[in-house]
Amino acid sequence: MLQQMKSMARPYGALFALSLVVALVARVGLGVMDLTGTLSYDYISAADVPMLDVICSILTGSTLVAFMALSGLVLVVSVAGVALSGLLFERGVAGAGKPATAFLWGWATALVALVCALVMASGILSAVQVGSMSSKLPGTAVLLLAAVVFAAFIGTLLGAASQVVCLCVARAKARGTGFGRTLVVAALVCGLVVMLLTVGTFASINTAHVQLGVVGAWFAADIVANLAILLGATALMKKVSA
Repeated sequence: MLQQMKSMARPYGALFALSLVVALVARVGLGVMDLTGTLSYDYISAADVPMLDVICSILTGSTLVAFMALSGLVLVVSVAGVALSGLLFERGVAGAGKPATAFLWGWATALVALVCALVMASGILSAVQVGSMSSKLPGTAVLLLAAVVFAAFIGTLLGAASQVVCLCVARAKARGTGFGRTLVVAALVCGLVVMLLTVGTFASINTAHVQLGVVGAWFAADIVANLAILLGATALMKKVSA
């Protein structure tokens, strides 16, 4: 397993380094905008309303656009990690297309995307807003653990997506054509499952009073579905490649 991870480490390392460079450059730009007064801040937040309303109530036009850029970077890093997995599998790199490596590199990709998000977010919110939020959050150790666990949760999704892409590559290799068509069908089928679970999970979180039991049940359902897709794609890949 370690050897398989090592064989894929350099391309993923390049992706992660590129992602962090983009995040750091963006952070410098946000710092300049803060110093020049280009960014403006709103310190009035709503109370006893859904979570998303609380978050959005502190965003001004400029910070909203900055958060959109942050979200774009996170999505690009995540999609690039999945695409890279398919490319490495197509090239026959050792470890590519294996469920364990798909999950582990998905986990790593999610962690890097989260770090990039935190780097940029630290420049989008003012020091007063960051301080106010920090005072309401648990200690650093708890936050780090939560970030690792959340990244592992997202890693199951990215791992499943990676295996589905590898399955499409394997099927196209076996038949000599049809990669695009297979990928579209896989995106539709798997996308519908993920969409339904995402709607339920988001609805359980975006409430004025979050019920941990309900949220936990939705997260558990997400993990089960992601692992089912990951293992199912792996099984189909073996049949196609046989």
